[in-house]
Amino acid sequence: MVSANVMLRVGGSVKAVGLGDGVVRMGKTPGANSDERKTTMEQVNRRRFLAGSAAALAGAAATGQAADVKPKSKRRGNPIAVSTYSFWRFKEGMKMPIEKCIDEAARLGFDGVDVLLIQMEDQSKAALNKIKRHALINGMDLCCMSTHQGYVYPDKAKRQRNIDLTIEQIEIAYQLGIPIIRLNTGRWGTSGNFDELMANRGIEPVLPGYTEDDGFKWVIDSIEKCLPTAEKCGVILGLENHWGMARTPEGLLRIVNAIDSPWLQVLLDTGNFLEDPYDKLDMCAPQTVFMQAKTYYGGGLWYTLDLDYPRIGRIMKKHNFQGYVSLEFEGNEDWKTAVPKSLAVLRDAFA
Repeated sequence: MVSANVMLRVGGSVKAVGLGDGVVRMGKTPGANSDERKTTMEQVNRRRFLAGSAAALAGAAATGQAADVKPKSKRRGNPIAVSTYSFWRFKEGMKMPIEKCIDEAARLGFDGVDVLLIQMEDQSKAALNKIKRHALINGMDLCCMSTHQGYVYPDKAKRQRNIDLTIEQIEIAYQLGIPIIRLNTGRWGTSGNFDELMANRGIEPVLPGYTEDDGFKWVIDSIEKCLPTAEKCGVILGLENHWGMARTPEGLLRIVNAIDSPWLQVLLDTGNFLEDPYDKLDMCAPQTVFMQAKTYYGGGLWYTLDLDYPRIGRIMKKHNFQGYVSLEFEGNEDWKTAVPKSLAVLRDAFA
């Protein structure tokens, strides 16, 4: 610290005041009374305060920051999960236990795991608690559970069985601490099998004697019966664009908007709009709370889409989507190479 002396005139006398260590020391001046010394001290302190304030303002001006301007916060990237389906893909002999999927997700650097329910061998409470514990220990969020059900049946009893099934699935998610399940509308069932449905680009004819409006009514009525349990458990029903009545954005949003509940939202799959997907994704993005992102390294199991993920990322950012993006690898390449590559693509696109 540089020392300095300030010469002050006190009561007709000149007195040196040391400022080198930041402390003002007033020597007693012959002939100066206590009031004069007090006045002098106040003058010195005032000068030091004004000098310090001027220096601080000069520093703020030099850095281009005013005192009342807060630094701009940076938007965080979307968290990236992986579906347990990515390790299995319904391939013979490749079904992986959920705990092992959690291990691999943690090792590869994902933020969470999207559990495919039919991949779970044991759905007892003890087994679910074990999975939940394993996820916590590995630092993995159990962020979604993908389920299967369908409500496109003329038979009311069949619809009720699927309503009951969905309620059971909600309760399983609740036990696992999962806040959203993937929900399907179901399909007309006029395709011979799923391979035929995929060969027809997801389009199938309506059952004879019925209309599309019938199908939408069955789906809407059925989902509404599941909502009380969803709300009680705090589990969102994420309706996916997964064939059937939600094959198009118009169909998907028709159902979500008709029900108009905070417990029914859009779960958007990037790979299920087979033609011109970007405008369709844009239509659904404002109501999307969870995204499943397909990749097809090695060629797709049923089809391959060349998806522009930087473009998709921009679409979702435009609508302020901040939720999870869950990888669904659906290609023929070994997952050990395809899944890490997919993670890198999604990290970059949703940064």
